[in-house]
Amino acid sequence: MSSGAIRIFDWAEQLPSRLAWLSLAAVRVTVGWVFLQSGWGKLHNLEGVVAFFESLGIPFAALQAPFVAGLEFVGGALVLAGLGTRLVALPLVGVMVVAIATALRSELESVSDLFGLSEFGYIVMLVSLFVFGAGSLSLDALIRRRLGVRG
Repeated sequence: MSSGAIRIFDWAEQLPSRLAWLSLAAVRVTVGWVFLQSGWGKLHNLEGVVAFFESLGIPFAALQAPFVAGLEFVGGALVLAGLGTRLVALPLVGVMVVAIATALRSELESVSDLFGLSEFGYIVMLVSLFVFGAGSLSLDALIRRRLGVRG
């Protein structure tokens, strides 16, 4: 194999690791924006959200609705900025699990139906952020660099 071909293969092997920051930033912006908007909408219609939660049989709906709305809004903003990403990812996963188990349960007849839900996609993205962190283009990474912490 020629040295030119070897260089192309080496470049192709290195490219994914060089673009990891972009992938994590895209996931963060996508899921952060969705939760920020969803939380904002819930905060501005708490009565409707409480009524919806009650219709789903969610206990303590009057307490749960503002909690979920605030978690989605603040959590979405934090994920978007990449601040405390790992800490907020898991509670947001919990919100999506409850959404699937309550509001979307009637839509699930097979595993394929689950994989087709956007909420399941958000779970996958949030778990990825929990496992890999916010990436180098985030406030988490900036704070680590300033403190001299390797991450």
